[in-house]
Amino acid sequence: MADYCPVYAPFFGSMGCTAAIVFSCLGAAYGTAKSGVGLSAMGVLRPDLVLKCIVPVVMAGILGIYGVVVSVLLSGGLAMKQTLYSGFIQFGAGLSVGLSCLAAGIAIGITGDAGVRATAQQPRMFVGMILILIFAEVLGLYGLIVALILNTKASGGENACN
Repeated sequence: MADYCPVYAPFFGSMGCTAAIVFSCLGAAYGTAKSGVGLSAMGVLRPDLVLKCIVPVVMAGILGIYGVVVSVLLSGGLAMKQTLYSGFIQFGAGLSVGLSCLAAGIAIGITGDAGVRATAQQPRMFVGMILILIFAEVLGLYGLIVALILNTKASGGENACN
């Protein structure tokens, strides 16, 4: 059993927790910053639309929540002695949500920036912007779903090291 439970196996689980929160927050930060710049520029011309066009900033912030949820769930499965299999699964789950939220944050940032600027010039663009933002947000949600499925698989072999 020592081959299946090396001393470095928890490292991969810990890196999964780290990847989930770091990459998700990077995506959320980029989406918030890029959308916020567009919102600020739009607010100079049309201050009445600022509250309506804050949607991209909120959607980018949700990506960070996905990373926190997965990171907390993965940390619950960490153990001093665990199989290499569960460590790799936890690492994969963290990368899954982290990198998909990073991609979603980039998409939300670029779309949100251009969308709020376009909405300032033509208010009918708001619905189109929201639809595109939803399609970008769902990329992070796909990563969350895959991470949750992987996390359930990681808990299968937890007593193999005892």
